[in-house]
Amino acid sequence: MADYIPTPVNWVRKQVELYESSGGTQGTTLMDTGMPCILVTHTGNKSGAVRKTPLMRVKVDEGYVLVGSLGGAPKNPVWVHNLRANNEVDIRDATEVFKMRAREVTDDAERERYWVAGVEAYPPYADYKAKTSRKIPVFIAELV
Repeated sequence: MADYIPTPVNWVRKQVELYESSGGTQGTTLMDTGMPCILVTHTGNKSGAVRKTPLMRVKVDEGYVLVGSLGGAPKNPVWVHNLRANNEVDIRDATEVFKMRAREVTDDAERERYWVAGVEAYPPYADYKAKTSRKIPVFIAELV
């Protein structure tokens, strides 16, 4: 098994550590928003290392919508490149962990459905979309 390389982003690293060390009973909301998040474990596309990223919890049916917003930054978050290279992920939703496969949603109607679900779960996504000229990637993680 590959080594885990924590993110250099301090608050993200602390969130991941709290989420995991508590077995999913703490760290399950994004900082001070009180809004639920999940933990996505994926493989680095260049390093091959294990990476862990907290994302907003957007549950649709049996899947999870993963929105590559990066707060409306002009570039995609690194995890988007990782999922495009290796779509096998583990999703930790509080105390449960699911083996899943992430697929980038390219069909316009399907993408719109998942985007709307994302904005309903986390309204700032709409602001992030307005801040950037890029098309924010949307993935659906589905049970393997």
